[in-house]
Amino acid sequence: MNSKYSHVFTPIRVRGITFKNRIVLAPLSPNLCSEEGDITPELIDWMRMFARGGAAVIYHGNATIDITESRDEAYQIDMNKGCHIRNLARYADMGRQYDCHASLELNHSGESSDAGMLGHAPYGASPNISWNEQQRAALLSQEPLPAIEMDQAMIDETVTKFGMAAQRMKRAGMDICLVHGGHGNLISQFASRLYNRRTDKYGGSLENRARFAIEVCDKIRELCGERFVIEFRISADEIAEEGMHFDETLQFIGLIKDHIDILHVSAGLRMDYGMKYLRNWCQNFLMPRGFNVHYAADIKKAYPDLLVTTVGSITSIEMAEEILANGWADFVAMGRPLMADPDMPNKYAHNLPEEHRPCLRCDTCTKHLFIPKPIWCAVNPMSAMVNELRDGVIPKAPVKKRAAVIGAGPGGVQAMMTLADRGHDVTLYEAGDTVGGSVIEAARPPMKIDCADYLKWLRCQVVKYEKAGVRVLMHTKVTKEILDQEEYDAVIIAIGADPRYPDVPGADKYPVIWAPKGEEHPENVGQEVVIIGAGSVGVEAAIDLKELGRDVTIIEMSDEKTNYDRMHASAGANAKELMAVLREKEIPVHYENLLAEIGDGFILCTNTVTKETKRYECDTVLSAMGMIPRVDEADSLRRSAPETDVYVIGDAKEAGTISEAVNQAFQAALHI
Repeated sequence: MNSKYSHVFTPIRVRGITFKNRIVLAPLSPNLCSEEGDITPELIDWMRMFARGGAAVIYHGNATIDITESRDEAYQIDMNKGCHIRNLARYADMGRQYDCHASLELNHSGESSDAGMLGHAPYGASPNISWNEQQRAALLSQEPLPAIEMDQAMIDETVTKFGMAAQRMKRAGMDICLVHGGHGNLISQFASRLYNRRTDKYGGSLENRARFAIEVCDKIRELCGERFVIEFRISADEIAEEGMHFDETLQFIGLIKDHIDILHVSAGLRMDYGMKYLRNWCQNFLMPRGFNVHYAADIKKAYPDLLVTTVGSITSIEMAEEILANGWADFVAMGRPLMADPDMPNKYAHNLPEEHRPCLRCDTCTKHLFIPKPIWCAVNPMSAMVNELRDGVIPKAPVKKRAAVIGAGPGGVQAMMTLADRGHDVTLYEAGDTVGGSVIEAARPPMKIDCADYLKWLRCQVVKYEKAGVRVLMHTKVTKEILDQEEYDAVIIAIGADPRYPDVPGADKYPVIWAPKGEEHPENVGQEVVIIGAGSVGVEAAIDLKELGRDVTIIEMSDEKTNYDRMHASAGANAKELMAVLREKEIPVHYENLLAEIGDGFILCTNTVTKETKRYECDTVLSAMGMIPRVDEADSLRRSAPETDVYVIGDAKEAGTISEAVNQAFQAALHI
């Protein structure tokens, strides 16, 4: 039986080349190529999960046309070397195994290139000083280097390098490339007045500013021939006030459309303005899904014969089907959603949407990109193990064991699934009355729709595995006596952590509420609220309660930078967005304030720098001071199975993130 997603799974032919469906992996850079810019077996295996999962096209992102002139990542594919064709061919051949077009995004980052990596000033359309160059120079106490304005000879050479890079791709067996003409990279630096200060034939009028993009695409066509598909990526709107906006972009498209085959429609800028506009192409969990689809739809209205790819928080095949059915686009690109579930196309083709594992838009993957380390996903632990588990198959255990998993949070559920998939006899214990653990509280705010979907998925998996033979015992507080009686061969302890409450005068007389509980039961929260702690938990609670009409103040003992750095370490780019929402909603945060006393209708704080005392009026105090791992309880259960087959994971080990709990659970279960 075929699927009900007929538009998604309708093939399309472009220049005689068949694409089996309309799902595209948006360009990702997993930090897995060699330092010299060559494709590695590890990279191919990482990209394999997307080809195997059913996407029609997969793009590795940000392949530079010359690593000596354009570099902004530590591990970046270099397309200026003919010797790299051999491994490019292995990558292309891998895609063909799955009837998938394995390809690259070709780029030159222009003035945004890292001068430290290059060893010289970057090249650009005009001699600007980029934001990231300002940051690099300030860090080293140096004068920032303005970009070297490309002269005609260098422009011609760069155009040829784009063409030669695409030709190498074709020689390797690829029949489509994605040219990066957006996000403030070199091609868009020529196209946009935000960057282009030239007075020659490449500057001034839009026709002149489009000239470089057209020359690049025409050179690719010249060197690759008619049977080669050119997809061109743009920012429909750069968003920045002085940048290129949608009305001008529509005119730009009119100039380039006959030189390309597919237009890939994103928005925003990558580096500039302190990454302020990165959110427009890499949306966070506070932003709507399908964020940039309206641009693609308007482009299709203006140019109905132009093939268009849309991208931006399109999180499911249902969304893709709606987009395609309405004629808003011809292809749908997904990045993080496919990383969360590379098998999403296959699952929907088999009419199993409930099996789709949702993306949290938590940016665990993005954080890894800039460390740099190989990127992997918070909810898809296989993404960190593709080299060990090359075909995406969890190996059966050599010996079947009786295993207990204690706790039905994200780590416990993942452990239960992996142990069962390995053939073990599994019992899942949960002390409460529902599955989800810390995700229950995380999913509560209305803005956390991605977490809410993930919670639903966790619960569906428990039902599914229980039907398949896993024993699920709810309302069961596990003790050593229970485990000893069962005589388990292995135990995974995922019992979580307890909220941390203040221990100050008055705390016993005027009880403090755990912040997520305040969100769950706002009827117990007064009008004037003070939240202790400005991490993600406190900030999300403040936003939620503010929207319910409460007057909210946040108290934080660390300084602003330390707090933000700590928050960014756990929440990634979402930290910046959360703090922006605080400012927008005018929720005050008082830093360097240590809670000293709780009184009747007030709290007292001591400034950690001046030692002055400050009084804050309130009728409710909420704690967002973090979590305390249940170490003693976990230790009491460690001796109930052979000790080397007992694992403590997630918050029970160290208070952390969903990502840490899920990945620890998976890896523990693989070794039992």
